[in-house]
Amino acid sequence: MSYTTLITSEQLLPRLAEPGWAVFDCRFKLEDPEAGRQAYLDSHISGAVYAHLDQDLSGPKTGMNGRHPLPDPESLVKTFSAWGISDSTQVVAYDDVGGGLAAARLWWLLKYMGHDRVAVLDGGWQAWAAANYPARPGAESRPPTTFVGHPRPDMIRNADEVGELARSSSWVVVDSRAPARYRGDEEPIDPVAGHIPGARNYLWSANLEATGRVLPPDQLRAQFEKLLGNVPPEHSIFYCGSGVTSAHNVLALEVAGLTGAKLYPGSWSEWCSDPTRPVATGEESEQ
Repeated sequence: MSYTTLITSEQLLPRLAEPGWAVFDCRFKLEDPEAGRQAYLDSHISGAVYAHLDQDLSGPKTGMNGRHPLPDPESLVKTFSAWGISDSTQVVAYDDVGGGLAAARLWWLLKYMGHDRVAVLDGGWQAWAAANYPARPGAESRPPTTFVGHPRPDMIRNADEVGELARSSSWVVVDSRAPARYRGDEEPIDPVAGHIPGARNYLWSANLEATGRVLPPDQLRAQFEKLLGNVPPEHSIFYCGSGVTSAHNVLALEVAGLTGAKLYPGSWSEWCSDPTRPVATGEESEQ
């Protein structure tokens, strides 16, 4: 059996020592980029390798391609090979914010590269620690192997496509950031406040229970069907500040059985870097 969306701590525990399984700690804090690595070095799931959002899960920044650019396929092949991920490896990713910051990013990147055997740990580090399951300090690594990538370009849409499709009644573009940032009331990170004209708002953390676990599939499905209306999930595009937390919405749709959602990897930080692109504020009248 392979896991392709979520896995619980109870399901992971008996597989921890199996050579065909690989666990990655993706803890990260935007305000302190090295805090996640330090937390990993202090204590992590036994056998887990650390994946750094800036250094491992993002490409080089140009100033015009967002804060966490999508790595090119060649770089991802190199990274995943160094991490010992082969076609048959079951990957598990976790962080400490319900999978919404960087674990879902690793999940999405592997899917994008054609590797479906990847799941996010439901409840993340907190659920594992609360169960008193095996953890240890220090850095760990895995023997390298050959990762053969099969990129899926249809999983992404670029800025020009998003700008056009946001005006189409047959597509839905969704901003995954907090409502105050979407409306343009505040913008603590990027230089311009607001959202892509025509985009709807759905905060990614609406996918989580108070415990940090993902909501049941039927509840997620009801929420997303209300959001999308008559538009099929394969005609939805999600973005956020830098293409990271929006991956959690794509994951949650998969959990709900609604497949095919797209991601705009550059997201708002790329969109607003070009002063010729339009910016909307407030609520969208069609919502």
